[in-house]
Amino acid sequence: MTGTGAAKRHKWAFRARFRARAFGWRSQAAVTRVREAVAEIKKAAKSDPLLGAEGAVLFLERVSPAIAQVDSSSGSMGSAVNRAIDALVPILIAAPADEPSRDRWMERLWQAYVDDDMPYIERLADSWGELCASPQRASAWADRLVEPLRVSWADHRPGRYFKGTEACLSSLLAAGRHDELLALVDRAPFVWWHHRKYGVRALAALGRVDEAIEYAARSLGLNDHPGSMAQLCERILLEAGRADEAYERFALSAPSETTNLAIFRALAKKYPARQPEQILADLIASTPGDEGKWFATAKHLKLYHLAGSLARRSPCSPKTLNRAARDHLDSNPEFAADCAIASLHWLAAGYGYEIDSRDVSLAWQYAHEASAGRPNEAEVHGAACRIVAGADSFVQKILGHRAGLEGNGGGG
Repeated sequence: MTGTGAAKRHKWAFRARFRARAFGWRSQAAVTRVREAVAEIKKAAKSDPLLGAEGAVLFLERVSPAIAQVDSSSGSMGSAVNRAIDALVPILIAAPADEPSRDRWMERLWQAYVDDDMPYIERLADSWGELCASPQRASAWADRLVEPLRVSWADHRPGRYFKGTEACLSSLLAAGRHDELLALVDRAPFVWWHHRKYGVRALAALGRVDEAIEYAARSLGLNDHPGSMAQLCERILLEAGRADEAYERFALSAPSETTNLAIFRALAKKYPARQPEQILADLIASTPGDEGKWFATAKHLKLYHLAGSLARRSPCSPKTLNRAARDHLDSNPEFAADCAIASLHWLAAGYGYEIDSRDVSLAWQYAHEASAGRPNEAEVHGAACRIVAGADSFVQKILGHRAGLEGNGGGG
């Protein structure tokens, strides 16, 4: 295992890249360098957890000054740093550091957090108590931060905010000072989920699950997103062994994944006792008007009849439908034809992102290849022609001659 001195002597490739104002206003290079740095640290941590943790501290110290000039308006820079923190915090928590090393890390991280004016690493405060790695250290940090927090909450003048608020609340929770935490949160000058969630977790830690859920319901401020509350309540109920209640009350409003297929997979993993088809049916019912967005999930489950129905019920990406038609021309030509006709339908209605003539031509081509020589050939051709006849000029220009429309030219 690498000692602290050896860790400091380690030559990190990212160190030279993350110097103050190292990046210009474009975010692409900075985002790439952040990913590379995280990959380097994770690789080191696999063979030497202490070295990996030292690299994580070094990165978190240097990242905000390095990207100070980067344009953050798109959100990509902030998202990259948030993902980095999510990846590095577990490395820091798990590192088998001795007491002096852990204390030094915490002081360095605190200084980086205080100096972070943008702020980019504010997410670190949510895990402050866990980063302490012991109830005793967490309690010491709570003692250090709690009085400034009380003072800031007692002063209701605009702009009075203590930057260590979340770190204090997280430390109180990790220290097991649950009653004190609840009393403190109740003194906050306004209701805000980012503060109240610690009260929810404190009640759950005390075994008062029903109170925690009720407390959470009263803890959303005016601009708080209910999804965060639902995620925490779901987790609390699952940990309490109340899976059915967690599913019925919170699962469908709690997903944090970015794609519908990922949402389904996460739910299927968390609720193995429920049939995948029922989970999908519940998800579809929870998003009325967006049924087409579940097409890929139904196809993944090989529920081809349902997938075809979903593609017709509400807009679905023509590119996605074209790919599905292409992939099933031989294995399931009836489904392929359904996908191609649905693609034509939505193209004719003007849907799709970065659509060009090839997308339109492929939808026509796959529809006819899938039905060629089959009993539904005439039906598919007729449906395709009717769609083209009612389409906008873009689709008619490309397919009008194939659909037998008078006065339409253009190649396909």
